[in-house]
Amino acid sequence: MVEFFQGTLAQITESEIENVRIFDTTLRDGEQSPRTSFSYDEKRNIAATLDEMGTHVIEAGFPVNSDAEFESVSDIAAATDTTVCGLARVVDKDVEAALDSGVGLVHVFVSTSDVQLADSMHASREEAVERAVESVERVKDAGVEAMFSPMDATRTDIDFLAEILSAVDEAGVDWVNIPDTTGVATPTRFASMVREVRKHTDARIDVHAHDDFGLAAANAMAGFEAGASQAQVSVNGIGERAGNAAFEEVVMAAESLYGVDTGVDTTRITELSRMVEEASDIPVPANKPVVGRNAFSHESGIHAAGVLENTDTFEPGVMTPDMVGAQREFVLGKHTGTHSVRKRLEESGFTPTDTEVRDVTRRVKDYGAEKERVTVDVLTRFAREVGVDREDEDDEQEEVRA
Repeated sequence: MVEFFQGTLAQITESEIENVRIFDTTLRDGEQSPRTSFSYDEKRNIAATLDEMGTHVIEAGFPVNSDAEFESVSDIAAATDTTVCGLARVVDKDVEAALDSGVGLVHVFVSTSDVQLADSMHASREEAVERAVESVERVKDAGVEAMFSPMDATRTDIDFLAEILSAVDEAGVDWVNIPDTTGVATPTRFASMVREVRKHTDARIDVHAHDDFGLAAANAMAGFEAGASQAQVSVNGIGERAGNAAFEEVVMAAESLYGVDTGVDTTRITELSRMVEEASDIPVPANKPVVGRNAFSHESGIHAAGVLENTDTFEPGVMTPDMVGAQREFVLGKHTGTHSVRKRLEESGFTPTDTEVRDVTRRVKDYGAEKERVTVDVLTRFAREVGVDREDEDDEQEEVRA
């Protein structure tokens, strides 16, 4: 934590969070993004990278879904050092497929909201409880860790939620996941729910937030603040509909804002993001936190001048490009100031005077105002038009005179 920071960071005498575990569901919920399908090799490569980075759990897929899915989950489970998880409905064939795949954690789920029970699962509350308990018991009898999710928890009657969680707790469940399946939670309400859940289970608590209202990462952090031990995330936030809490946002918030050592190698976050971007064919928005191409880019003259003087002026300070394997960039365009232009000219070997810098800057601004991209070639053209000297050209002239 940067010591000189005032304001919100200075107010924290100790972190609100003790530890943060990362459960990555890129290969399961992430792949459920509309129009997304990972190849076998892509799944293996993503899983290997997540494993090397120190991710605590990798949800590799839904083993019962197909022979190909079963094979990829099995191979990932056999090839990685971290805990690999397989998803299963509270149905015998699902649970058996997950167990047969060799995963170390089976994640069973059942709908608990009245709307999903009636119009999706077509079952009663009593049947949901019975199936949940039976599935957890089957997993535990096999000597495997069990996680239970009451799907659509944030739209579930709180008394029924307490009932079903107490039932699976008695069955010996290891983890209870609280999913905000339709993304309707707010940080305060979600934290309240997590605290309520803690009253009805001795299991460790995991949270799963969706981003329908842009609150997934905030809800995940609120879950940690309320006592959850783990959050389910996906790289680049991909997943059903608007996606999940983003791996990179949750990890870096924990590391940089809460001062928690997640154990994740953050220097490979950008590499991982690009890998998933290519495999999923879902472009990462330029303004995406942490991994977007603008995350450490500056065009505004005031901002660029400040960052050139001290990067902490207009960047978080507690999160730097190096920390996530990215690079800082000074972009030339309509809002560019003289500091950026001088820096880029000097990097290109020019030795401009103050007057020449101002002349080139004016041309850059005018060009950028026409929505044209100012590349190095364009900058070089402007420099030559203004008559800026270049170091290598001076050297060549000296050689000619010699």
